[in-house]
Amino acid sequence: MSNVLSSSNIAVPDLETHNRPLSTGGQIPQDAPSRAPETYHPRLLHCFLAGGIGGMVGDSLMHSLDTVKTRQQGAPNVARYKNTIPAYLTLLREEGLLRGLYGGYGAAMLGSFPSAACFFITYEFTKRVAIDEYGLNETFTYLGAGFLGDFVSSIFYVPSEVLKTRLQLQGRYNNTVFHSGYNYTGTFNAVSTIIRTEGWQTLFYGYKATLVRDLPFSSLQFVFYEKFRQFAYQVSHRSADHDPLSLSMELLTGAAAGGLAGTLTTPLDVIKTRMQTQNKNASPHDLLTSNSILRGLFTVYRNQGVVGLFSGVGPRFIWTSVQSSVMLLLYQFCLRALSTGELTFA
Repeated sequence: MSNVLSSSNIAVPDLETHNRPLSTGGQIPQDAPSRAPETYHPRLLHCFLAGGIGGMVGDSLMHSLDTVKTRQQGAPNVARYKNTIPAYLTLLREEGLLRGLYGGYGAAMLGSFPSAACFFITYEFTKRVAIDEYGLNETFTYLGAGFLGDFVSSIFYVPSEVLKTRLQLQGRYNNTVFHSGYNYTGTFNAVSTIIRTEGWQTLFYGYKATLVRDLPFSSLQFVFYEKFRQFAYQVSHRSADHDPLSLSMELLTGAAAGGLAGTLTTPLDVIKTRMQTQNKNASPHDLLTSNSILRGLFTVYRNQGVVGLFSGVGPRFIWTSVQSSVMLLLYQFCLRALSTGELTFA
């Protein structure tokens, strides 16, 4: 079997296979077929819980930087938001931590745990079936499993993404230093106002753009992650069947995978953010008048050039790197804790 994420390189008696459940005592049944230990995977429930916890903590840590990225993409003509560090300090000084940098945090958390949990359980199940039972190519399996996992989880994260980006762009209620066109008192007021004035369909506005961004991002992220982990085992001279990676290697592989995937998909993120946050009071040449992703990319390129397509790439790179490393580290950590009770890395 390949050195895949689902095995998590955890050699424990508490794991399950596709074909035969383990006994209630946690031991491999006496009549179980003779198999290599690595064919036993963490339970899918553990994957569900570990993924949800990892996603929620990772999103929480990086929310403030995501707010900076949203301001840069949603208000590209505001000079004080163009550079990441000055924009971060400006938001903190002018609007504060909770209502400024952490605006939209509640909306983000509504979708964070369920979407991450659904992603990981779908990803793991798909990968196990494709590789273990059908012997499909690993790289294409990682792409397909990431694609499918993100598609299933989108039902949770797209509405929360719409709410989050609007509240991030708005900042504090009755904001006197930046006018976004929105003025919600909080998450639930945003939900009720949007449904009442724009219709519930608006909560899924930009759904296609979000999927066009996130499906390739997740696919690339997990292809890179799986391959980087395989390389990390080689250079660290560890056994992929029995030994865990070191803490530094887990962080590095997750950061590299997320940062690279995030950078490559930045233009799609720009279009998604613009579609979900623009309002009719904007200048005509700045509006994306079509739901076509390609036309949106062309509109931004025509008005702002390549710089416009990659606006926010700095905070997006940092955000996806750190969020990915934290999420995937916690995913491995929680799997180990749930499966073995061990709370350390090698």
